[in-house]
Amino acid sequence: MLPEDINSWYVNNNNGQMVPFSAFSTARWQYGSPRLERYNGIPSVELLGQAAPGISTGEAMSEVEKIAVQLPPGIGYEWTGLSYEERNAGAQAPALYAISLLVVFLSVAALYESWTIPFVNLLMLPLGLVGAVTAVKLRMFPNDVYLQIGLLTTVGLSTKNAILIIQFIKELMRQGHELMEATRMAVKIRLRPVIMTSLAFFFGTLPLALTRGAGAAAQNAIGTAVTGGLLSATFIDLIFIPFFFVLVSRLLVKKQPQHPPVEPDVLAISPEVH
Repeated sequence: MLPEDINSWYVNNNNGQMVPFSAFSTARWQYGSPRLERYNGIPSVELLGQAAPGISTGEAMSEVEKIAVQLPPGIGYEWTGLSYEERNAGAQAPALYAISLLVVFLSVAALYESWTIPFVNLLMLPLGLVGAVTAVKLRMFPNDVYLQIGLLTTVGLSTKNAILIIQFIKELMRQGHELMEATRMAVKIRLRPVIMTSLAFFFGTLPLALTRGAGAAAQNAIGTAVTGGLLSATFIDLIFIPFFFVLVSRLLVKKQPQHPPVEPDVLAISPEVH
């Protein structure tokens, strides 16, 4: 309790005699840490911080890791609490995107019993994602979980636009039209449905991108990603969907052998001359 109490302690010297602490030490008061931090039983220092406005927590954590690497040998760092959970969840994002693409591919393949349509859908997805990322960057929003939700939503919207056109092309080909002819007819016929459905969804999500008030940050982030991805997926897909479909069809679909037309049997009757 008091500095003088240490004088009541004794230790053995090299001759085996008991020597009081006062013979070789002094005690005094000084300022120190109000508590001792431990992490996994190792002395540590807890650092708390917050990202600057316009910077995501993931980017701030990356900068902290760059600084921590420059510390002297023997000093490490670990994330705790929400930062620890965010790091673990962020590492699962690539697997989440891969599973989403696989589900889209298998669902479309099973629905239309075709390998052509799923391949075309996968080729169209980057065009929608580029628009979503561009819209978010123009509004200077961070790359956070809301952007990831918007990207997954854009994947479904891009698939919808491709199906609206490709499904009609397949139907025309079943009716006997050639590939190029069926593609041109489908693009002309399905232009209005594609634009109408896309614009309806666009104006439905536009209030999210422009809203103000409580919870507006999350709504703006998701709405901006979805509207940007929808615009690019609509107007760019109208050009590239027919191109990719024709390209994939010629690469994957085997040409049917052309057989020469068979001459019909003719019954010849020659009159007899009497």
